[in-house]
Amino acid sequence: MSARQRIDVGGAAPYAIHIGPGLLADGEALAAPLRGRQALLVSDSHVAPLHADAVRGALLAARPDARIDTFVLPAGEAAKTLAGFGDAIAALAALGATRDACVYALGGGVVGDLAGFAAACWMRGIDCVQLPTSLLAMVDSSVGGKTAVDLPLGKNLVGAFHPPRAVFADTAVLRSLPDRELRAGLAEVLKYGAIADAGFLDWLSGRAGALLEREDAALAGAIARSCAHKAAIVERDPFEHGERALLNFGHTFGHAIETAQAYDGLNHGEAVAVGMVLAARLSARLGHASEADADRLQAVLERFGLPVALPAGLDPDALLAHMRLDKKAQASGLRFVLWDGIGRARVVAGVPADAVLAVLRGA
Repeated sequence: MSARQRIDVGGAAPYAIHIGPGLLADGEALAAPLRGRQALLVSDSHVAPLHADAVRGALLAARPDARIDTFVLPAGEAAKTLAGFGDAIAALAALGATRDACVYALGGGVVGDLAGFAAACWMRGIDCVQLPTSLLAMVDSSVGGKTAVDLPLGKNLVGAFHPPRAVFADTAVLRSLPDRELRAGLAEVLKYGAIADAGFLDWLSGRAGALLEREDAALAGAIARSCAHKAAIVERDPFEHGERALLNFGHTFGHAIETAQAYDGLNHGEAVAVGMVLAARLSARLGHASEADADRLQAVLERFGLPVALPAGLDPDALLAHMRLDKKAQASGLRFVLWDGIGRARVVAGVPADAVLAVLRGA
């Protein structure tokens, strides 16, 4: 792929998603959203050694008058805590960040969520630019402005909506992404087909080999189409009062799995893959869709090398307890994103707990 692509996200705080190779080296583009002279580059211990110096150098080449500090988190979901958030806030304080400062989030979803939350809270909100380095972050967490940290009781329970000022998805970094992380990102890509675009799911299934081999054209097409789907939904429902909840297909089950494993088992994309299969099975059990649709989704996920079964040793009752704390839960009871078949997701409230337990036990 030689040409860059751009997806515009509208609404009250519009911004652009830039997709293409070489973006992290384009200092002029990266510096364009920087309104003041201060920036905090937030990364983690895996990504920073690979890309932080180059990004900082590119920014300084374009803005030699700027002060750019770097804050590095330990890698992994276990770092996405209130303590890690506090450390990021301390780094902003050490920078002396003013209202026109900017946070650059260089990394996967953990970095994007935590750095975005710090930007949302410092002086009641400063700019944030998302520089996702994982496929999962490129198509999901970097877009839409949902920021958060985890608590021991559950994932993403403390956070804020804070749209980025820009997103730069450099597809070249995916060439060095571990295979497991690539597959995890593809789970979120497949989700868009599952919830809203059956034709896209077919397109992805037919290009499984090209995507797993990291062919530029296939990856760029998958990222752009995923971002376009999310941008359209976010523009219509920025604060998740309705349609945006559909983006959480598979996530109620997935987040419960991650929490039950103390974020030390399946990664997010893998847990969502299992969760999508469980959501499809629950839909069938409640009479909303056929088992054949669930079988088809499971087969596509397996084609991409993703897990589709509940990990051994997890207690269904404990998983259900975690689901009761999920952000989609309401006082009236359990609330799930289910479907009426591939490409036709919807939110279903008042889902009986015994049906959920039956699916978990059957899995």
